Amino acid sequence: MVADWSSDQRSFKSASWGKAMMWIFLVSDTFVFSCFLISYMTVRMSTTVEWPHPSEIFALEIGGKKIPLILIAIMTFDLITSSGTMAMAVNFAYARERRKAAILMLVTAFFGAAFVGMQAFEWTKLIHEGVRPWGNPFGAAQFGSSFFMITGFHGFHVSIGVIFLLLIARAVWRGDYDVGRRGFFTSRKGRYEIVEIMGLYWHFVDLVWVFIFAFFYLW
Repeated sequence: MVADWSSDQRSFKSASWGKAMMWIFLVSDTFVFSCFLISYMTVRMSTTVEWPHPSEIFALEIGGKKIPLILIAIMTFDLITSSGTMAMAVNFAYARERRKAAILMLVTAFFGAAFVGMQAFEWTKLIHEGVRPWGNPFGAAQFGSSFFMITGFHGFHVSIGVIFLLLIARAVWRGDYDVGRRGFFTSRKGRYEIVEIMGLYWHFVDLVWVFIFAFFYLW
C-alpha cells in the first residue's frame, strides 16, 4: 500500500503544470455538473405533476411517423465519434505527424459544431412547441428550466471546445510547436502536450453527455 501511494505521488509530481491545471478544472467542473444532475433528480422525484415523457417530447416526425429520440441518438453517436477522432489526433501529435493531427482535430471540431447545431435545432423545436424555463404544455413546469439549464451549460462547454480545437489545430498545422513560436497557447519547443490537454477536456465533455443522456433522455 505504501508503495502504491508513493507511486501515485511521483506520478502527480511528474505531471506538467498545464495538465495538472486541466485536471483541477475538470474535477471542479465535475462538481458543477453533479450538482445540476442531483438537483434535476431531486426535482423529478419530488414533483407531484406528471413529468413529460422523453420518448414523446423528444420525438421527430420523419415521413409522417414520429420516431422517438432519433435526434438524441444521432447527437450521441456524433459526440462518441468525435472522441475517437480526438484520441487519434493525440496519437499523431506525439508521433510528430502534425498534418494528420491537425486534420483530425478539425474533424473533431466539425463533429462538435454539428452537435451544437443539432442542439440548437432541438431547442428551437421545443420553444416552438411552447416549452419555456418557467413552464410547458406537457406537464411539470420544472422540465423547461432543467432542460435548458443542463443542456445549455453542456452545449456551452462543447462550443468553447470547438473554438479551442480550431485554434490549436491551426498552431499544429503551422508547426508552431516544432519551432517554439510564441503566441496563444504556446508550449515548449517540440512538445505537443497541449493536444493531449485539449483531448482531456474533449473526452470530459463527451463523458458528461453520456450522463445527461442517461438521466435526462432515458429516465
